[in-house]
Amino acid sequence: MSQFDTPDLERYIRQVRFAPIGVEGQRRLLAARVLVCGCGALGSVLANTLARAGVGHLRIVDRDFVDLTNLQRQVLYDEADVRSGLPKAVAAKSHLERINSHIRIEAIVADVHHGNVLELADGVDVIVDGTDNFETRYLLNDVSVHLGIPWIYGGCIGAVGQTMTILPGETPCFRCLHPEPPPPGAVETCDSAGILGPIVNLVASVQACEAMKILAGHRDVTSRVLQMFELWDNRCRQIRLDALREAGGCEACGRREFPWLSGQRASHSAVLCGRNAVQLSPPDRSELPLDALEEKLRGIG
Repeated sequence: MSQFDTPDLERYIRQVRFAPIGVEGQRRLLAARVLVCGCGALGSVLANTLARAGVGHLRIVDRDFVDLTNLQRQVLYDEADVRSGLPKAVAAKSHLERINSHIRIEAIVADVHHGNVLELADGVDVIVDGTDNFETRYLLNDVSVHLGIPWIYGGCIGAVGQTMTILPGETPCFRCLHPEPPPPGAVETCDSAGILGPIVNLVASVQACEAMKILAGHRDVTSRVLQMFELWDNRCRQIRLDALREAGGCEACGRREFPWLSGQRASHSAVLCGRNAVQLSPPDRSELPLDALEEKLRGIG
């Protein structure tokens, strides 16, 4: 019988030989369930990486259809998907099942909203962020903190990206960093600022590795900082945000109020990049600039 006829560990042998994973870590990955929320630029890299790593169950949720302009950075899709007019979730499932037939792929063509997000997150071990807007991120943050499910935020625009691992009860949450959504039109998108494929791959690869640490039983070595990358200018930066959580007052992880999950609130930020956007408030142009963030952190010790 061929090694590819049974879902054993042989296909993952190079990963298993990486000591922190090992046989036990690989078995944990095979038993894990991940919600991939959005399968555009970041999400397609995330889904591809996690499927190849042997994560046993991927639930991919995306509302969009594959478009020609996606192919520059969305690695799972090809021109045949464009011609077929396939939904991204469906196209991703088809490609991923040819890559790894021993894992389960769920394809859900839908918006993520307060009415379905609890069902989508049911039973998953980690949520990874491949979304394109602040409203969904606030919603994911509410679900994460409410249910105690780790989620890994990521975003990029131009050649700038950032990522942050949220471990409920242990780390600051997304609303510690961004208490309120930006006003309409305040955030650049790939339509206005463009986007480079390499920054997408970098940010999503960091996200995927963080997910693998958690799923393989190494939560203790996950990143506890906001990681920021400026590829074109050859700069990387890490910012500790512990003081934000320790100061208290966060509506989500402090007071445990979840207005996005309840449907009481919705983001008013504009998505100018259309349905295929990857949206981020860049470090040097956000509603919470780096100098303001540093000043805020100094002010609370």
